[in-house]
Amino acid sequence: MTDSIFLDASFWVAYRDEDQVNHAAAKRVLANLFRQRLRFTTTFAVLCEIQATFSRKNRIRAQILEDLWNNPLVKIERISHQDESAAIEILRANSDKSYSLCDTLSFVVMRRLNLSRALTFDRHFRQFGEFEIIPETFS
Repeated sequence: MTDSIFLDASFWVAYRDEDQVNHAAAKRVLANLFRQRLRFTTTFAVLCEIQATFSRKNRIRAQILEDLWNNPLVKIERISHQDESAAIEILRANSDKSYSLCDTLSFVVMRRLNLSRALTFDRHFRQFGEFEIIPETFS
């Protein structure tokens, strides 16, 4: 599954919310990736984080589910008990960092699936240091 790119909540929030500082960059990057016919992988935890961000914005909230649920270009990878345990261990081993549990679950899933690239505006992915971040620079 190395032809897939991990989709983080911060990227999709920026893509769907015109008020986000990285909105234009997200639209530009995504248009380029669509032209390349790439596929995306995310988790239900990330979908929950995105949906929660827009829970009070009816139009966007409904669009998010259409964007990601049952989309043939998006695989929503299941989280296993082993993934959960590994994510907790990353949190414990990095108590000096402000990673969220959703972040560390994403790191674990990316490792398990051998995904090397992440679509994200979350500095924690860069700070973790194991993945190529798309876009390379952001606000």
